[in-house]
Amino acid sequence: MVNRLRAGSRSGGRVGVTYKYFGAPDGATAARVPISMRPEELGGDELGMNGMFTKIKPETMAAMVLTGIEGVPLHKVPPLELVVLHPDYAVVKLPMTVVDPLRGIGEEAVGAAAFIWSTVPDRGGPRDAFNVYQLLHEWQDFSHRLHEAGHQPYCLVWP
Repeated sequence: MVNRLRAGSRSGGRVGVTYKYFGAPDGATAARVPISMRPEELGGDELGMNGMFTKIKPETMAAMVLTGIEGVPLHKVPPLELVVLHPDYAVVKLPMTVVDPLRGIGEEAVGAAAFIWSTVPDRGGPRDAFNVYQLLHEWQDFSHRLHEAGHQPYCLVWP
């Protein structure tokens, strides 16, 4: 079951997993994300926060923010919380420590975090510092939207 949610041929899972990040006030609400629609049909979550689509895994996003901005060693990045595991999808909760640090930082810190992450060896995700910089800016906007709505970050994993 878990292999079906992993991308890449090394794990024997499907290729082309999409991750849709969205906000919800709690896990029960997050678990009710529409499941009858394909990710490309979802314009935003049911709460109207305009979620984000990406091919970046939630554990990679957590590590990118926590190592690049907070200086947390990769082995100390907290695990994600599984909200729903279904044969066709999963919903995970990201720790608030992944989005909160982004709200208070400026351009220099975003640039420094992007450079740091682009040099981390042996990890998945974007390798070019400018791509990481753009991604962190998207996450910074997402962080502000979550905070304003009083929501927590979740991710719909949809093969």
